[in-house]
Amino acid sequence: MKQVLTPLAACIAATVALAGCAGSGMSSSSAASAPGTSGSGSARATATLQPKSGTNTGGTVNFQQQPGGVMMTAAISGLPPNSVHGFHVHEKGDCSAPDAMSAGGHFNPTGKPHGQMTMPDHHAGDMNNVTADANGNVRVSMLLPDLTVGTGANGVIGRAVVVHKDPDDYKTQPTGNAGGRIACGVVAAS
Repeated sequence: MKQVLTPLAACIAATVALAGCAGSGMSSSSAASAPGTSGSGSARATATLQPKSGTNTGGTVNFQQQPGGVMMTAAISGLPPNSVHGFHVHEKGDCSAPDAMSAGGHFNPTGKPHGQMTMPDHHAGDMNNVTADANGNVRVSMLLPDLTVGTGANGVIGRAVVVHKDPDDYKTQPTGNAGGRIACGVVAAS
């Protein structure tokens, strides 16, 4: 005898299958938040900053998807003591040039003018300046509401993170007059 599923039977079968997945620790929400996706909670990415333009600046930048955006945490070293630096996500995941110009401009998927992240108009990749301590180190965290951990339109994966020589003035278009690029790292799923 041939087995035929009615719409109600198909619905019950799907519900049982989902319940089985939930009981095994796997759910549709955990699949959506796998590394490299833009799901909620646990999607993560990392960039390792390499020295550029003849500096010794390096570090690690981590991104984690959270409600309301992406939590970025960074540990940077090799900066001049007590100095302030522009810090941005750039459009291209290419740090191959000695001056990191291969990373392109600031990541700006919505075509907005450059500005401080608290201003209504700013690039998605615009972040606050970072300030080095007396030993030339930075430890900073900030919530980036315009980004996602993923490869979609606002995704950071496949982009670059750049530390600039000078502070960002948040006015000069389109760069913030932040000077040369002294460290660069490509963002990859982690």
